[in-house]
Amino acid sequence: MKRIYFLLPDVDTAHNLVDALLLQRIEARHIHVIAREGTPMEELPEASFVQTSDFVPGMERGLAAGGATGLVAGLVAASFPPAGLVIGGGALLAIAVAGAGFGALWASLVGAALPNSRLKQFQQAIENGEVLMMVDVPYARADEIEALVREHHPEVEIEGREPTVPPFP
Repeated sequence: MKRIYFLLPDVDTAHNLVDALLLQRIEARHIHVIAREGTPMEELPEASFVQTSDFVPGMERGLAAGGATGLVAGLVAASFPPAGLVIGGGALLAIAVAGAGFGALWASLVGAALPNSRLKQFQQAIENGEVLMMVDVPYARADEIEALVREHHPEVEIEGREPTVPPFP
């Protein structure tokens, strides 16, 4: 999946674009809308904390850092084993997996408390009353969806794409 960012002038345009995307068989669970606090969103699919926080990027970083740290700790333990203890490949793997799990958990909790760093560039526009829409589409349909938006909603600014989207947005 690819995430496409659209900056919309108002909520009415957001409703029209959501309807057009639904007609193109983009599921509502793949559409995420962010507006200024207090804006009546009615039935627009609002972005959850997963989209508005650094939860997923934090988890990814923690998984990598924790796994690497666990692997290094396992290698050190295997190189200098305590007296009478032999650490084999299974134990080394278990230590690396435990480190990855701990790192992912810790970093995702920290990331959940931080605003999404990708959304900082849109913060001023949102505060000025514009609406940000994030749409997760299959790789093969990204160009098609952008062309549809350009054709039917020229007032919408296409703000780019994210290279990858997690499997559980």
